[in-house]
Amino acid sequence: MRRIRPFEAATLAGALALTGGVGWSGTALAEGEVTITHYFSGDLGRAGLEKIFAKFKEEKGITVKDSPIGHEDFKAGILVRAAGGNLPDVFSYWAGARTQFVVDAGNLGAIDDMWAGRGLDAVVAKSVADGATMYNGARYLVPFGYHYAGMFYNAKVMADAGVTEFPTTWDGFLALCADLKAKGITPIALGSKNRWPAQFWFDYLLLRTAGPDYRAKLMAGEAAYTDDEVKAAMGMWKDLVDAGYFAPNANADDWTDASDRVARGDAAMTLMGTWITGYWNGNGLMAGDDYDFFEFPAIAEGVPNAVVGPVDGLLISDNAPNRANAEELLAFLVSDEESQGIWAQAQGALSPNVGVDESIYTSVMKRALAAVGNADTFAFNYDLATPPPVAEVGLSMFARFMDDPSGYEAILADAEAAARDAFQQ
Repeated sequence: MRRIRPFEAATLAGALALTGGVGWSGTALAEGEVTITHYFSGDLGRAGLEKIFAKFKEEKGITVKDSPIGHEDFKAGILVRAAGGNLPDVFSYWAGARTQFVVDAGNLGAIDDMWAGRGLDAVVAKSVADGATMYNGARYLVPFGYHYAGMFYNAKVMADAGVTEFPTTWDGFLALCADLKAKGITPIALGSKNRWPAQFWFDYLLLRTAGPDYRAKLMAGEAAYTDDEVKAAMGMWKDLVDAGYFAPNANADDWTDASDRVARGDAAMTLMGTWITGYWNGNGLMAGDDYDFFEFPAIAEGVPNAVVGPVDGLLISDNAPNRANAEELLAFLVSDEESQGIWAQAQGALSPNVGVDESIYTSVMKRALAAVGNADTFAFNYDLATPPPVAEVGLSMFARFMDDPSGYEAILADAEAAARDAFQQ
């Protein structure tokens, strides 16, 4: 176990306070059991997992001991368990820089033999496998589902406003926002109370202007937040806020509040991941009739088309006492097409399993799948693309910006100084 850095120590102390210091006991279980901790604690996620775990027990004779943690508490809470050598057999985590972080800390067990033995190369889409499962030359993560971030809107609001075509260019998007506002409709809802929903605006504005290669350099600390490329993206975001296109007090709402604004017709659209479809479906909205989406528009010519989203993965701890059962569970969760279908429908997720019948998807999710398939690059969203200590810097920067974007260049200068410190720890 590597030494915990000062930044992490503060984060972990906060997480202990949030979670009460409670974690899995580390006691080896009976032969037919496996422990798992995850952040799928919402009603839809829990219900879907209960069905899947029951199916797993029926087919494999292995009981899943399930210990969910709330999404926000999980981010630091799982690091508390890792620091104490107190991880469950299996835990969920986001592919990208967060998984890289725990790999580098020596907290995970590689799964190359299991992956090959279960023939998962033929199960998992190559683009997902290549981008999400490999770290330091070995395979550690099994993808469970993935998401795409797009502009989700209230179909009735748009129809009543006379919108029949949706923008594919930035000028077209600005014209749409201006038209909606002129008709008394708030164009955009954003619920950045927990900070992370704001990241999609930064991601797409930077990707659509500076491009994926530059953005990757920024995420790796090889470019600066004070660069002209970042200033330009933030300036465009500021212009949207200054024009009154966002609903006020974004930092007072969480993502479900923003989603509810759109569902009620209090705002026309929100930039969010496809999990919003699972949330809306659970509230009785109908895909295509009540809501739909369009892709974030192109801005600069010649820039590759990148889409943004997270991959939810499953990992095995390095000292899992029920290693064999853990491997059985991971292989089942990604390979069993019925379970993948249950999960995709419950979570509004796309399945990494190439054998899943597309008939499980709503019309909206089919279009989301096509958007991902047509993209040049699938980019992890900001807080999964840069190391966790740096992600904390950026997420706080976005929240500060939404409170007052007028001093965005000073905000970027502060973020650059803090990011340098975080990268060097």
